[in-house]
Order: sequence, then structure tokens, then C-alpha cells
Amino acid sequence: MPRFKTPDYGLKMIPVDFAAQVVPGSFEFALCHLVDHELDLSALRERYCNDAGGAPAFDPAVLLKIVLLGYSRGLNSSRTIAAACAHNVLFMAVSGDSCPHFTTIAAFVSELGDEVARLFTQVLLVCDRQGLIGRELFAVDGVKLPSNASKARSGTRADFLREATKMEAAVKQMMASHAAGDALSQSEEGRARAERTRERLTREAAQIRAWLTEHPEDRKGTRGAVLLSNRTDNESAKMATGKGVIQGYTGVASVDAKAQIVLDAQAHGTGSEQALLLGTVDATEPYRSERTALCADAGYHSEANLKQLAERGIDAWICDNHYRSRDPRYAGQAKHKTKPDPLWDKSAKENKTRCFRPQDFQLAEDHSHCLCPAGKRLYANGSNCTIGGRHAIKFCGAERDCLPCERRSQCLRKPDTTKTRQVAFFMGKRDDTQSHTERMKARIDSDQGKRMIAARFATVEPVFGNLRHNKRLTRFTLRGRQKVDAQWKLWCMMHNIEKLAHHGYAG
Repeated sequence: MPRFKTPDYGLKMIPVDFAAQVVPGSFEFALCHLVDHELDLSALRERYCNDAGGAPAFDPAVLLKIVLLGYSRGLNSSRTIAAACAHNVLFMAVSGDSCPHFTTIAAFVSELGDEVARLFTQVLLVCDRQGLIGRELFAVDGVKLPSNASKARSGTRADFLREATKMEAAVKQMMASHAAGDALSQSEEGRARAERTRERLTREAAQIRAWLTEHPEDRKGTRGAVLLSNRTDNESAKMATGKGVIQGYTGVASVDAKAQIVLDAQAHGTGSEQALLLGTVDATEPYRSERTALCADAGYHSEANLKQLAERGIDAWICDNHYRSRDPRYAGQAKHKTKPDPLWDKSAKENKTRCFRPQDFQLAEDHSHCLCPAGKRLYANGSNCTIGGRHAIKFCGAERDCLPCERRSQCLRKPDTTKTRQVAFFMGKRDDTQSHTERMKARIDSDQGKRMIAARFATVEPVFGNLRHNKRLTRFTLRGRQKVDAQWKLWCMMHNIEKLAHHGYAG
């Protein structure tokens, strides 16, 4: 019968050499060397005014190490990071046996503000000095993450006003019922419950009224359209994702292809990625060279973006929404359309009956009128019009002909509300100048374009996989775009420091 030594898992009082815990070549070693010898934290230290009195504060260098080490271990909340500082030997070694309260850690992250952008830039300079930025391909993409906001508190000002009015009406009805003596038949517990309900409705209605006073206008998009506001975090947005609708922010990252270094990280409260591309391009300008190519997915594709990139002379590769249908490598993707989708039905829709088009109308030789498919005359109501940059002639039918016509359903999209049909004929030749979208389609469909699209996948997607899966970044814990942007930059900064450690920095 073999004999083994009995392991002892009991409490031990043993000396610990903190310096021996931070092993060269590890992430924590690179982190400590970077924060202690490379980063300029003077702006953060100047915020403290306790030199003449007050208790000693935690050094910003220590707090920054704790936060970044926690993020590298998948600890997203300040409470779990504070608990690790009290029980984990590695956190004790990195922080010098500091044990800040979780509120101190949370306040440090939320109050970083614009200073985190300067720290992010300093880390990038170290990465560039180590030769980790290749400047050949920059891949741009974004990830939508929930924020610390309630999706149920979204709506327009009209929605909130209607909700507050409904609550106030319910309170009045309950008060009237109480005054009529209906409450006397209730038990003491029922009356207490009804009183709590009235207090809650009154309080929530007052909060909505106060919010409406503080925000006199609806939130507007880049094109002036009204967006849904949110009473918890009005800078966040409702976004459609592959797993449903979330209330959150889009974290955009621009990644260099050589070592997957994040060159720029921004968080925006919008799900429209088209409006975010040019800002990312401007942010990466200091790192671009003449041979740098920019690659992005279909979410950033628009004619306006392609025009701007062409005018700036940037070598861009941005695919459109239908590039996969033209690529034989995705020939079998149709089978995925039969699968259920949490947001919409991807199956093919039945073609609707089209209305009569301009080619169905007969234009007179002298351009004085035109005849509709029913043989009725439409009269000119605009002989010198410009539509889409092209000269056109417009015609309109008469009510005496259009209203009793039996073919109204074939001629008008809304025959119940539209009285007469209007039609326009374009004069002159169409401008055959190829659009930026058509030129980009030709580039993407080429062999080099297919290689660039594959390179984009291999460059930016592993970064999001590392942050979301390995580091368990599932949501932003702060409110407000500035705070969420700082948190997103901290996560991407941690990723860059991890790349420095893997490539032998300070080893």
C-alpha cells in the first residue's frame, strides 16, 4: 500500500517577498516598469491638495496598476478589484500592500477624464519605440456593449410626458377612490400597499417632470432625426445587436496589423458606425504613412465616407453590405438565412405590386403633356426643375381624371390619401461618372481586395475576442460618454501593455 505525504491546507503565517512575485516577462512586470519609469503621471498627482493637511492619499501610479492588473485578470468591477488587493498576493505585490476601498478605485476610473487619452498616447509611443507598429494596415471595427443604463427608461420627450401624465392620473384615481370610502373595505395590509403604490407613482412622475425640465429638447442624430433619449444615461443609445437590443455604447478600435496594437480607442453612444469612421481616421493620422492602408467592414461604408477618404488620398478598403453575395467563397451562406433571428426575419419577402413607373407614361413630342396608362392627360407643372442634379420636367394629373379612375391602386402608392398622380421625366443624358461606391466595389471584388478583407478579420477580431472572452468585458460599468470612453481606453491600454509583455518589453 503506497504512502503519501498529507497536504496541509490550513492557515500559514509565512513571509512573502513581493519583489519575487512580479516575475520578469510577465504582464505585471511590464506594467510596473511602464508605470514607474515611462508614464508621466504628474497631471494626476497635481489633482491632490492634501500637502498641508488631511490624510495621505493613494498614489495614482498604484491605483493605475491595480485597475489595469484587475482588467488583465478579467475583474471588471471595483469591488472585485478591491477584494483582490486584500486577498491576492500578486495584487499585494503590485500595489505595495495597498488596500484601497472600492469607492476609491471607482472614483479613480470615473474621474480620469481626458488624462487617460494622454496615458494611452504615452503607451503607444513605447509600442512604437519597441517596433510593434508596422504602419501597413490599420483595421477599424467596433463592438456594441451594454452600459450602466436601463433600456426600459428610453423614449422621446413625448413618451416621457405621456408616461408621467398616466402616472399622475392613476394617483388621482386612487385618491378619489380613497375619498369615496372604498379603502375602508380593504385590510390594513392592503391600505399600506396602496399607499406605497401612490408614493412610488408620485415620486416617479416627479422625477420624469424634473428630467423633462432639465432636457427641454429631444436628442438629435447626426442628420437631425429625433433619437430615443434615456433618463438613466442620456448619452447612451439603444442598439440592435445579434443577441437583441441593448442600451449601451459602441467601442471603436483602430488596430495595427503587425502586432495588433490598438492605435485609437473611442466609445460613442450611437449604433451608426458610418458617422464614426472619419473621427477614427483623424485620430490615427499621426501614425499613418504613405503606404498605410485602411480597412473597415460594411458598417462604415457610405458614399460620403468614401468621397472623404478619396479626397484625402487614403488607401481605403471598405466593403459594402453585398460583397459576400458577389464572393464565391460565401456561396453557402444562404443556409444561415433559414435560421431564426432575434431581431428580424431574414427570409425572402414576397415582391409587392409596383406602381406605374415613368416609362409607362407617354411623353408628347413637344413636352407639353403626357398620357397615363389609362389614356388621361397629365399637365406640366414644372418645366425647369432640377432633381438630383439633373434637369427634369414634371407633370400632374387632374382630379376629375384621377379620382374616379379604376386604376388608382396601380398608379398611386396611397390611393386613399393621394388625389392625383405626379410624374417626372429627366431630360438629357445621365451622368455616367462612376461613383466612389462602384469603384470601391471593384477594389473589394479583386484578388487583393479579398486578401485585405481577410487581413482585416485577422487583425481586429482577435482584439475584441481577447477583451470580450479572455478578459470578460461584457459591459461598461459607468455612465456618461466621457467616463465610458475613459474606461474603454483603459481596457485597450491594458491590451497594448499585454502585447508589450509578450514581445519582451522590460524582460
